[in-house]
Amino acid sequence: MWEVAGKVAVVLVLGRLGWSLLKGIYGTFLASILHLNLNIKKTGEWAVVTGATDGIGKAFAFELARLGFKVVLVSRSPFKLQNVAAEIKSQHGVETRIIDVDFTRTDIYTRLEDELSGLDVGVLVNNVGMSYDHPEFFIDLPECSQTCERLINCNIRSLTEMTRIVLPGMAQRRRGLVLNLSSLSSTIPAPLLAVYGATKAYVSSLSESLSVEYKGKGVLIQCLLPGYVVSNMSKFRRPTIMVPSPTAYVRSVLRTSGVESHTAGYYMHKIQIYFIELAKAYLPGWVLQSIVFHQLSSFRLRALRKKQKENKAQ
Repeated sequence: MWEVAGKVAVVLVLGRLGWSLLKGIYGTFLASILHLNLNIKKTGEWAVVTGATDGIGKAFAFELARLGFKVVLVSRSPFKLQNVAAEIKSQHGVETRIIDVDFTRTDIYTRLEDELSGLDVGVLVNNVGMSYDHPEFFIDLPECSQTCERLINCNIRSLTEMTRIVLPGMAQRRRGLVLNLSSLSSTIPAPLLAVYGATKAYVSSLSESLSVEYKGKGVLIQCLLPGYVVSNMSKFRRPTIMVPSPTAYVRSVLRTSGVESHTAGYYMHKIQIYFIELAKAYLPGWVLQSIVFHQLSSFRLRALRKKQKENKAQ
């Protein structure tokens, strides 16, 4: 009996591995090769990208412009926005608009609603976000109350309000794509990044629910769960196989649109999430918690040592 049970367990595990591998290959490569993914160009005339002056947001703005979209760039710095808009116009010759708002504030959405009114928005990229300066214990966060408020405003309220503004037009036209940037950290415990991880879990949950609500209305809601990508936020400066450039990440993501509603977007990040899911399924919860806590603790100590050296040098 135990021998049969063991064989059944092995078959089930191997079957799960095989099915996940097939889904990964299909979503990442085959669907786009067979043109079974969404034809993004048919969603509308304009793309709106928040957090559009750096990293993934900037890469989305350029890639969507390359595909022929007019682009609304939304971010905090007017100077950076003007530079990105000029680059896009120079490289791709498409119309751009800029809206300079600070997403850590709550009094900006009437202006955003007015500025976006009447536009045929086909793609909304809810990319803007912020994290901790470095991993830290919750009550030791500098200005904890204000920091939490800024994180919630930037990571949760911005996505919710921007979707509220743009989604009605998409639903009326029965076409559109909303891309919500969550994080791989939303799939695991995030000790020392607790508030950040929680805000990204909200993004994942909201996206999943809205995807079901609006799929029948012609609007696709896709949640992205990237691992590390070269950016100011991640503090990685050079691309590797595990840490892609923003452009490589964005192009990989757009191949999955209309195929995967919840995706890491990049094949190596998908593998990371798959092993996380295996660990959750077959290991005690404390094992994954300990691994993450140990890794983030080392990042915290490194950051604190760096700050100490900088303070001594002053």
